[in-house]
Amino acid sequence: MDADVIVVGLGSVGAMTSWRLAEIHGARVVGVERHALGHDAGGYAGESRLFRTGYHESPEYVPLLLQARDLWQELEQGGQRTLFHPSGVLSIGAPTIAPMRNVLASVQQHGIPHEVLDAAELQSRFPQHGSITDEIGVLDRLGGVLRPESAVQEALRRARRAGAELIDNAPVTGIEAVPGGVRVSTARGVRTAKHVVITAGAWAAQLLPELREFIDIRPLVLTWFAPENPKQYAPEVFPGFIRDLGDVHLFGIPSVDGALVKAGWADAWGSIDDPAELTRFLEPSALSGVGREVHALVPDLPAHPSRHSVHMDSYTPDRRAVIGAVRPGVAVVAGLSGHGFKLAPAFGEIAARLALGLPQQHDISLFAPDRFGG
Repeated sequence: MDADVIVVGLGSVGAMTSWRLAEIHGARVVGVERHALGHDAGGYAGESRLFRTGYHESPEYVPLLLQARDLWQELEQGGQRTLFHPSGVLSIGAPTIAPMRNVLASVQQHGIPHEVLDAAELQSRFPQHGSITDEIGVLDRLGGVLRPESAVQEALRRARRAGAELIDNAPVTGIEAVPGGVRVSTARGVRTAKHVVITAGAWAAQLLPELREFIDIRPLVLTWFAPENPKQYAPEVFPGFIRDLGDVHLFGIPSVDGALVKAGWADAWGSIDDPAELTRFLEPSALSGVGREVHALVPDLPAHPSRHSVHMDSYTPDRRAVIGAVRPGVAVVAGLSGHGFKLAPAFGEIAARLALGLPQQHDISLFAPDRFGG
């Protein structure tokens, strides 16, 4: 065997899996990537991502999120890059809606440092936000902003330094069982290992057709706006935010470059059948709705973005990732459904333990690949 584990796909989760396997668990690792290392074709690129422990989706994710936060700091401390800005994350919405109930349950049940702000306090402390009436704010003190491109590169660097062989521009053409392990054929040769972990994002269903029925590929459109006064949107005074108001679900990230503010709604652009169908540029008219919503809720930001980028993510019917063994010697982490980057190092540790047959630190049954049947 060429390795203990072959990792197929070296985006966010694949990079973290390779790091955990090689450096922490001492495994022999081969990583295979269809694009160049550090590419922007997948789900993680786009300069910044929110990290939050006051979780809109469900408080059951909080133990995984707390582990992920520790691992983000571990990754940062071992390198020379700033990966995490602990600026907090502010959730804004009516206290009766499900996302805000989940945020409050997350911080209260798990003892997360936080503040609950009424409408008047929100307007006074964070005047950048528009008119607030019956909404409250929950400031998650453990939240902040992650730098995804730097984080993926750092994890790959650490994996390589620990002995991992990383192969880029090598699309996988076949995965098949062989005596004692698995053989992975690529455009740049064949490798064998005892186990394979597939962390290929939107391409996972191409490698595992049994997942195709349950994986929905969606474009992610990210937008940046130029404020009148960028200093009012620095991480020190303007936490990242999520605001739910009626049908609008808006997120924003402070100006990490001192010039632009990232804001918008990413998951509202339909679906595509194949990653090759992704359109990387949108006409201005297609972005006008984002601009109107951003300007309405953050009035100092203009009504049209200064720039945008288009990426993609994959979603399951219940918006939970698919994590577990799918064939003898083959495990998968896919269908991350918007949870992926913030949880990437925790998912990487889970994947490493799956490949090495080690006990899990968390109950991962909620991510079982067979929960949809078959």
